[in-house]
Amino acid sequence: MAMRTTRRTRRAAARTTATHARRPAPRAAARPAGGAAAATRASGNGRAPSPARAGSPPPAAPSPALAAQRLAWEKRYAQAKERPDLYPFTISGIPIKPLYTADDLAGMDPGRDLGFPGEYPYTRGVHSTMYRGRMFTMRQFSGFATPRESNERYHRLLGAGQTGLSIAFDNPTIMGYDSDHPKAHGEVGKCGVAVDSLRDMEVLLDGIDPGRISTSMTINGPASIMFGFYLANAEKRGVRFADLRGTLQNDILKEYIAQKCWCFPPRPSLRIIVDLIAFATRHVPQWNPISISGYHIREAGSTAAQELAFTLADGFTYVEACLERGLDIDAFAPRLSFFWNSHLDFFEEIAKLRAARRIWARHMRERYRAKKKESWLMRFHTQTAGCSLWDKQPENNIVRTAFEALAGVLGGTQSLHTNSMDETIALPSDKAVKIALRTQQIIAHELGVTETIDPLAGSYYVESLTSTLEQQAEAYFRQIDGMGGVVAGIERGFFQREIGRAAYQYQQEMEKKQRVIVGVNEYLEPDEKLEIPILYIPEAVEDEQKRAIAEVKRTRDNKACTAALKALTAAARKPAGEANLMERILDCARAYATEGEIRGAMREVFGDYVESAEF
Repeated sequence: MAMRTTRRTRRAAARTTATHARRPAPRAAARPAGGAAAATRASGNGRAPSPARAGSPPPAAPSPALAAQRLAWEKRYAQAKERPDLYPFTISGIPIKPLYTADDLAGMDPGRDLGFPGEYPYTRGVHSTMYRGRMFTMRQFSGFATPRESNERYHRLLGAGQTGLSIAFDNPTIMGYDSDHPKAHGEVGKCGVAVDSLRDMEVLLDGIDPGRISTSMTINGPASIMFGFYLANAEKRGVRFADLRGTLQNDILKEYIAQKCWCFPPRPSLRIIVDLIAFATRHVPQWNPISISGYHIREAGSTAAQELAFTLADGFTYVEACLERGLDIDAFAPRLSFFWNSHLDFFEEIAKLRAARRIWARHMRERYRAKKKESWLMRFHTQTAGCSLWDKQPENNIVRTAFEALAGVLGGTQSLHTNSMDETIALPSDKAVKIALRTQQIIAHELGVTETIDPLAGSYYVESLTSTLEQQAEAYFRQIDGMGGVVAGIERGFFQREIGRAAYQYQQEMEKKQRVIVGVNEYLEPDEKLEIPILYIPEAVEDEQKRAIAEVKRTRDNKACTAALKALTAAARKPAGEANLMERILDCARAYATEGEIRGAMREVFGDYVESAEF
């Protein structure tokens, strides 16, 4: 599930633009239009009923002594002076009160809204024991240059105590292009590892038993192709599909919303995803066939509230697409997973993760009528916010990442990636990666935060913030439903406009110094010299990959490869549900077809997608 922030080079370039910033919409628009987001949770438009506050027990009246103490404090506070630089808003634009009390939890029913760990609605965690039973997986996202060089780093990370593998692909691979394609020139191996065929996957995973380690692959548009390479490699090594564990990101909707790395238009892309989910449900039962990702949405500039709402709306869309195909919800839903960003607003991030579990469980049980408990669970990976890191005083990024990682753990993540201090400048060096991994290990073993479950539960502020974010998400759901759903919203540019406004707002707050970024807009060091090692990817990587592609094409059975590609094109021409494209893609992988050839076989039918410009 772990994934690269957005592509590294794109992040570095974004530092000099207004769109870099990840900020809330203007205060007047901080909550979704249409709405009483902060006031009510309505059920409507087919959504699951929200936990109505009207049925909750009334809050107990405070004792006269406590009421008198509160009045006295309020008087003292009113007479005191707040600091002039105070800016009491979360990154989502939620006003922060000076003090939270039991009054802020009025209407909250602990049994309904909190429950216990491992029990509906899972606000407090998806497992009964959480980290007392099993520590979160430490899954550092890694990949660069050639498969051989990435394989060497994987072995070093596993030797240093990493407990899961996470593959980062380069931009051409993410876009479905082979390394010898003209559009790949200058980008091969720069932001991740180049994987052009099954041969590359064999080299990438050399010496790593796919039956013994969980693997995450951050790939979306061509996710089915990389999955085919992974399965074919396991098959050649004698590992049963049923023994494979891991996660494929495979979340195309957020690509149109945020990261912009797609291969085909939205509707045929959804077809491929449903085919992959159906295939994995039958043949690779321990694999998570999709990781519904808020991460890129946040990296593109959204607020926490938008990340929460848009990601869950994407998830509902995938569920509905599978149901329309006739899949059994309790067969596929237990393997749906999520991927969240952990940003700098510490308490808001914790509240977001708690709210996400509660919303997903309620909708899966009450709206989609899933019967299995496993179908209600939101299992997720968390990665610290790449967009919060800076090339100024880069050692400060170690501190930022540590607090973001801590928020992810206190929010109940199942696995975690910590970004490296140098990722705004280049792919991380070995030293930076080790510091990032040690950060996770210190949180796990030295701070005491994993010894008790959901330690911030009951906090007046955290619980109030959890409910507020839930309300804002429900308001967004109604708005999205009203425009015809997520795909219609993408086609109308709704999500892009919302995120753009939020990013612009945050940039303004930074420029006005309403939000202080240490070493960036305050506490500057004009004569700073960069004193950290930088990883450089040589241009020779591209030449090496081109030679590898040529060798694959020279040595494979080209007749069998051509037949497999033609069969894939023929299957794509059939109506959805009549032929499973994942089966044909796997056949192409076995025949050593390249990624670009497999994409091209489907492109004949599905065509390309060009996004309308939004200004």
